[in-house]
Amino acid sequence: MNYRHAYHAGGFSDVVKHAVLALLIERLKEKPAAFSVLDSHAGIGQYDLAAEIAAKTGEWQHGIGRLLGGEAHPLLRPYLDVVKAKPYPGSPRLVRALLRPQDRLVLCELHPEDFAALKREFRGDSQVALHHRDAWEALPALVPLKEKRGLVLVDPAFEATDEFARMLNAVQAAHRRWPTGQYALWYPIKHRSPVDMFLGALRAAGMRKLLLLELTVHRQLTPDRLNGCGMVLINPPWQFDAALLELLPWLQQRLAQSGGDARVEWLIGE
Repeated sequence: MNYRHAYHAGGFSDVVKHAVLALLIERLKEKPAAFSVLDSHAGIGQYDLAAEIAAKTGEWQHGIGRLLGGEAHPLLRPYLDVVKAKPYPGSPRLVRALLRPQDRLVLCELHPEDFAALKREFRGDSQVALHHRDAWEALPALVPLKEKRGLVLVDPAFEATDEFARMLNAVQAAHRRWPTGQYALWYPIKHRSPVDMFLGALRAAGMRKLLLLELTVHRQLTPDRLNGCGMVLINPPWQFDAALLELLPWLQQRLAQSGGDARVEWLIGE
């Protein structure tokens, strides 16, 4: 699977990822102390949904296109308030829009064209640090973040067949260096086998406080399409599971294409 961000900008999986990301940032803002957000696979920052690369898939019409113009769930407000300003924000632009003056954003991107776009996007912005480097090497090298509070978003392109294993290894290494940080691990759902192997490996990895959320838009999982997506949150905010149990079923009903389901559960508790 190629999940390079530009092809899937605004699609249902983008909506899930960014809605959860915005909520996590809003919870970090409840305390006055500064925090940082590290985005491991940043992409280009923002996207034109009318451009050729997004039009090839048209995924946004089954994602963000279903949420604009109608009455939205209150928990979507932080995300949708940013989306209403065009072009469509990728995770770097979404996070940057939500930061306070004392907070900071750290972006990693390996693709040379995408990194060049990031440099143009955030030129002169003192709250944004850019790293042209491989995310799996960068994750354990860049933590703990100097603010001692913050979030690491990990959302690889899943172009390589061993991406789940590489994500697990890098996050384990980062967690050993920064066990109190928050981590949000995004993954696609095409069929259950690789996902279940990854979740099993996470359960056995020795980390605590692992909260799982998944949303599928098709009842039948077939490996030739993107059927859903999931996230594992490490050290999520207090009672964040309750917020997800309220939001995710609402989202699933609006994003479903041929059935599907929403799932929120603890993989590992305290």
